[in-house]
Amino acid sequence: MANAFIQERELFPPAIPFQSGFLKRNKHEIYYEQCGNRSGQPVLFLHGGPGAGTAPAHRRLFDPKRFHVVLFDQRGCGQSRPYSSLDENNTDMLIGDMEALRQSLDINKFVLFGGSWGSTLALAYSIAYPEHVSGLILRGIFLGTRPEVDWFLNGMGRFFPEAHDRFVGHLDPAERINLLTSYFNRLVDSNPAVHQKAAEAWASYETSCSTLRAGDRHMGGTGALTMARIEAYYFINDCFMPKNHIMDNIGRVSHLPAIIVQGRHDVICPPVTARKLAAKWGENARLQIIEAAGHSTFESGIAHALMAALEEI
Repeated sequence: MANAFIQERELFPPAIPFQSGFLKRNKHEIYYEQCGNRSGQPVLFLHGGPGAGTAPAHRRLFDPKRFHVVLFDQRGCGQSRPYSSLDENNTDMLIGDMEALRQSLDINKFVLFGGSWGSTLALAYSIAYPEHVSGLILRGIFLGTRPEVDWFLNGMGRFFPEAHDRFVGHLDPAERINLLTSYFNRLVDSNPAVHQKAAEAWASYETSCSTLRAGDRHMGGTGALTMARIEAYYFINDCFMPKNHIMDNIGRVSHLPAIIVQGRHDVICPPVTARKLAAKWGENARLQIIEAAGHSTFESGIAHALMAALEEI
């Protein structure tokens, strides 16, 4: 069987940012970094979650000779400060951070590159500022709707029942009536013994469902807390967008080229959503289904398709 994940040698060499810093945004300081060719085609990388953060491996998806890559940690994530904060943290503010970053770096237009929640944010920014987007490369489409959140909380268990049983089993029986509210209450509890265990249960559930090859994957530490707390906060607030906001406004971006890479067996963000998005986008969108892949960026077929898309956009 072919390797499930892309091999080190198939990625571009490890990259060191030529500049990094913090963008001051009221109570938040947004960490960002620039890699590759200063004079190259600008690409803005958008991480998932919400709450996940960037990693050095993400830089290796981009040809350093061709692209000027900007990566940043969204509010409360990664190296941004304050860590895991929900204060002044919503979708409109993240869009504002992206626009402020674009202006501060004196970039006219970006290619937006994002997967999962990163695809949501890429689409939301493009709807707000289509004049500053040259194209989109999207993976694992998530549109921030209530049915998608309900699927995450309940539907994924049809394919990963063991992981779902552990996820639900972390809660007391009375709490299981409303998984999202119960988890959110635990995740914002001031007692570390409460919020950290809830975070690890949430994050481990998600990561265990993220790839084609199933596995019991434990995620702990501060990364689990940030991802679970911010994700639950956005989910309980309908991702801070009006109902069907993205699909209702696709006309604002349908003139832009978009390449959508979607794992056939993506259980977190099922292919039906990507297909609906591509159909509504029209002739300027191309949907590529990767047969032997789930949700993860670094599954072999997904990563190769994303890198190939960068050569086309």
